[in-house]
Formats: sequence, structure tokens, C-alpha cells
Amino acid sequence: MLRSPAATATRRGAFAIPGAMLALAALVLVALTFAEWRAMAHQWWNIDTYSHILLVPPIIAWLGWIRRDELARAGLRGWWPGLAWLVLGLAVWFVGREIAINTIAQGGAVMALQGAVLALWGLRAGLVLAFPLAYAFVLVPFGDEIIPPLQMVTAEIATALTRWSGIETVASGILIDTPAGLFIVAEECSGVKFLVAMLALGLLVAHTCFASWNRRAWFLIACVVVPIIANGIRAWATIFLAQYVGAEAAGGFDHIVYGWFFFALVLALVLGVAWRWFEREPEEAGWTAAGIAALPHVARWEGPGADRNLVLAAILLAAGSFAVAARLV
Repeated sequence: MLRSPAATATRRGAFAIPGAMLALAALVLVALTFAEWRAMAHQWWNIDTYSHILLVPPIIAWLGWIRRDELARAGLRGWWPGLAWLVLGLAVWFVGREIAINTIAQGGAVMALQGAVLALWGLRAGLVLAFPLAYAFVLVPFGDEIIPPLQMVTAEIATALTRWSGIETVASGILIDTPAGLFIVAEECSGVKFLVAMLALGLLVAHTCFASWNRRAWFLIACVVVPIIANGIRAWATIFLAQYVGAEAAGGFDHIVYGWFFFALVLALVLGVAWRWFEREPEEAGWTAAGIAALPHVARWEGPGADRNLVLAAILLAAGSFAVAARLV
């Protein structure tokens, strides 16, 4: 759809001041919680399990960009209740920092940025951007907690398939003993990095490509079940191959396949099967300004609006207060 230069200029003007205010608030909040953002960035860059998160910031930016017209139609205005979410986020960050639980502190840092968007841009903008704001939680690395159960599931699948293929097997937990040697389903073989990456991708595809909640649910189930089963099959294939070429050669082949081809194969399988049931283009996903305006309680919940200058001052005051508290404790 073609847009007139005047319409484009009007839209840019509508975003100029609110965008600058949000950028300032985000800069202050990131500076306050810099240790958490630095720790997250370290994990994204240096730990394979979380390397997919490097794609999440540009994905969030893209999701916001394709909603820009709806944002302009919805209007940007200050909203005091958004400040409550920001303060709650800072409180979660502060508590997580004090009890030394990184996931809690990092989640609080993300919540604070979400609150800044809600406080400075308003309820309607928050509804237009509901998914990208929620998707920001994917920035928080998680998955270490599920490694032990994933190791056990992988071992169970690999053991069952190994016995089914006629190989003499003695298994105990994550240990699988065969004539070719003793195999251990180590942490790096649990499949956690592909499971969390598939979940991140699955949430994105479920929102952008499906309108039916039923289809979304089935797709997300596939994003969990298929990688787990496929990882068990991969472990079995390594054990099976080792019976003929030796454990060392099979292990080397497994690392190549696991690192380069496995995730691409599973991803292609899940998306290829789901493709025929896609219901819409990404630009069509999410609330529209007209749909939000038709909601019965939006006008009452958003109130008369708040002065953005006062909201920004309150954000800076809240950030300063938590900075002082963090130094005193």
C-alpha cells in the first residue's frame, strides 16, 4: 500500500518525541541493570545453548516495525499504571540481585523496560505491541534446570531403540553399556539447546502464522516433543554406528551432525509439516487499533492519560531510588 509523503511525515512526527523519551528511559534502566544485561550478553555470545538469543533483539525490533502503522493509529500517550509494572520489574531485579539468582534479576531488568514502554506509550500501544513485549522474556537465558530430566529422557529413548535394534545393552540411568563401549548421555547431549531454541522459534511462529489457538497449541507441542524424540534418535544412531566403526569415529560423526545439521533438520521437519496450516502473514498478527478501540474496558482502564514529561520524571526518580538502594544494601 502506497503512503503519501504527508502521512509518512505525520507518522514520524508522532513517534519522534515519545520515541526519544523511551530511548532515554531505556538507556537509564539499562545502565542501572547493566550487570544483568552484560551477563545475559555473555551467555548469548559464549554459550551454545543460548546463542539463538542473539537473534531475538532484531526479531523484537522487526515485530515492532511491522506494527508501526497500528501504533500510529492507536496513539501514544502516557499511562501511570505502566509505571507500576516498571517499579515491580525493578523490585524483582533488586530482589534477584540480593539473593544472587540471575534468572530473577534478569527477568526484572526485562520487566523494567516493558514498563517503560507501557508508561510512556500507553495501554493501547502496549496492546498493539503485546506479543513483542512478552517475547522479550525470551532474552532471559533459561534451560539449565531441565537438563537432568532431558538427559534421562534421551537415555530412555536411546536405550529402547538400541535394544530394539538387536544390540546387547545394559543401561542404568544415563549410562548405556554396549559391546562397543560405555556411552554416557552427557549434559551437552541432553538436547536442551535445541529444545529452548525450538521453543523460542515456536512462540514466534505460533503468534505470527496462526490465528487459531488450537493450531498454536498443537504447533507448540510439536516444538517440544519433536526435538526431544529426535535427540533420542540421534543418541541411538551414534550408539548404533559405534558398533560398526568404533566409538571414537561415531562420536566424531555425531558432533558434526549435532552441531551443523541436526537442528536444521528438525526445524525443517516441524516447519515443513506445519506450513500447510499457516493461516496468515506476520503483518496481520496482533491487535489492531480499531479492535482495541472496540474493547469495552480500554477507555476506562487507560483513563484521561498522563503527561509524558511527568511520567518520564517518575521513571528517572524510580531508577535513581533503586540505584541508591542497591548501593546501600
